[in-house]
Amino acid sequence: MNILILCTGNSCRSQMAHGFLESFDPRLTVRSAGTEASGKLNEKAVAAMKEMGIDISHHTSDSVEKYLGDEWDYVITVCGGANEHCPAFLGKVKHRLHIGFDDPSQVSGSEEFIWSEFVRVRDEIREGFYKLYKENIAPQLH
Repeated sequence: MNILILCTGNSCRSQMAHGFLESFDPRLTVRSAGTEASGKLNEKAVAAMKEMGIDISHHTSDSVEKYLGDEWDYVITVCGGANEHCPAFLGKVKHRLHIGFDDPSQVSGSEEFIWSEFVRVRDEIREGFYKLYKENIAPQLH
């Protein structure tokens, strides 16, 4: 099963979702991309995932253009706030979903507060994507 996770910068939320989905089931082919790919991963996102035992440091931040010619079972957008432009994917897709999350990389405040937001969003992503995996994806993987 081919799954593409999209957001704007492809440095944080989409990367965490990508890491979680791969950890749930090795049969999934998961990619993530952004409409304005930053070209690098957010260090706090990498650290938050490492805390869960998932290494995403080898992931790349890719432009959505790279995947337009491919066929996808799911394309899932993960943008959050109303002020954020959520990408549309125009390639071949069986299921389009949106599961929104706040962007912890846009938070300001103390280091402790910023870290707590990365942990909060990471945990929300794990919960949201595990529910999607159990209810929608796993039943299709006989």
